[in-house]
Amino acid sequence: MRRRTGVMVVAGAAAVLGWSEWLNWRWSRSLLGKGAGESEGDVEAVVVLGYRNPQATVNFVNRWRVRAGLRSAAAGRSCGTRVVFSGGAIGGAAAEARLMADYATSVLAFDGTVALEDRSETTWENITNVIPLLEDADRIKIVSQPAHALKARAYLRRQRPDLAERLVRADDYRLGEWIAAKPLLALYGLRTLRGLTADERRILL
Repeated sequence: MRRRTGVMVVAGAAAVLGWSEWLNWRWSRSLLGKGAGESEGDVEAVVVLGYRNPQATVNFVNRWRVRAGLRSAAAGRSCGTRVVFSGGAIGGAAAEARLMADYATSVLAFDGTVALEDRSETTWENITNVIPLLEDADRIKIVSQPAHALKARAYLRRQRPDLAERLVRADDYRLGEWIAAKPLLALYGLRTLRGLTADERRILL
């Protein structure tokens, strides 16, 4: 009996992990534009969304988002890539964008082109305020946890459908990454994505 119970528990845990992996994978590939192939001279914008950071140093979530942003930028070596850090000072003195940019340049030694958007307090504002930095981009990547990035892509579609057509996939989902937290991220994602419209839900993969 104990053995059967143990097997059921293991099977249940594996099913939950598999479901959360699949959901995050699905979100990372949804609401993308037609995209464009890489060509010499193209401009790529990688938008890294900040997370509430009340302390004076960059927190764990924002450090991961910076790393995901930089590896997303590294995927397009043949084109001019601009990394845009977005996020205001929410609950702290320093803007999320500034903390993330400092971490990218001083700790991770990123020497590419960086732009800051340091006024936003919500995801909607993130998108509104980065739009001027995206106008000339041939490809746009939005980086965060998959559900949050999907929400941001939906907001870009609402505000600037022409720019949303340039959205391509960022490298912010990898199999097994955040595996212990993936079930919680999946549940939170389902909750936060309830605000998507019926049309946006139909476009989901």
